[in-house]
Amino acid sequence: MCRIASLFLLQRLKGSMSGDARDFNKMEMQAVIKLFFLQGKAPKEIHAILIETLGEHAPSYATVKNWVAQFKRGDFSTCDASRPGRPKTVTTPEIVDQIHELILEDRRISAKSIAEQLGISRERVGSIIHEDLDVQKLSVKWVPKCLNADQKRQSCQSSEQLLEFFRLDPNYFLSRLVTMDETWLYHYDPETKQQSMDWRRSGSPGSKAFRVQKSAGKFLTSNFWDQDGILLTDYLPKGQTTNAEYYSSLLV
Repeated sequence: MCRIASLFLLQRLKGSMSGDARDFNKMEMQAVIKLFFLQGKAPKEIHAILIETLGEHAPSYATVKNWVAQFKRGDFSTCDASRPGRPKTVTTPEIVDQIHELILEDRRISAKSIAEQLGISRERVGSIIHEDLDVQKLSVKWVPKCLNADQKRQSCQSSEQLLEFFRLDPNYFLSRLVTMDETWLYHYDPETKQQSMDWRRSGSPGSKAFRVQKSAGKFLTSNFWDQDGILLTDYLPKGQTTNAEYYSSLLV
């Protein structure tokens, strides 16, 4: 069968001198190389013929040389042999269901792990996850602290009360609204890499600086402001902790 195909492809290659040879597929090209090898031609001769006939669409010399080496070893197959464990590239409903089950079992499973377990390509796993399952991996959203049921209920009631005040008179509510936030200030805070950038001529060496960590000394500040700006900035004394008594003293 391969011999007949080779003779047919030889005639096709000869006829392509006046036609378009860009429609040669991989298997056909391998059969042509095989035929020239059986005629006793060296890899360079075969490559020269292909270049003359196919031009820029001819295979590389390395490809021709590899196939000739295979034929010299006695392997005259021009078809890609099935490889054990070769990744599958066809999407089937069964594969989609298997990937879905793996994700449901472990929400943090990686696409690489799925590909290894199912014996399919990493690219195919990504395509199924994003296109067929419409799933994306999101990072955890960090929250300040975990509230218990009573704290959540109290927070909800306070929010509803504030919303009711706002609905009665929005302008008055905003003019009386005071909010606050806390932040740590370090005794020494080194400038960032972005802040240390400076303009230099092309080819001039850049500046160097030793990496410096934030200083251990720090203090907590409480900042209060309204719609017009800052009302109060308080610095927590060393050794004191923030509690109800501390905030009550600030609001007096």
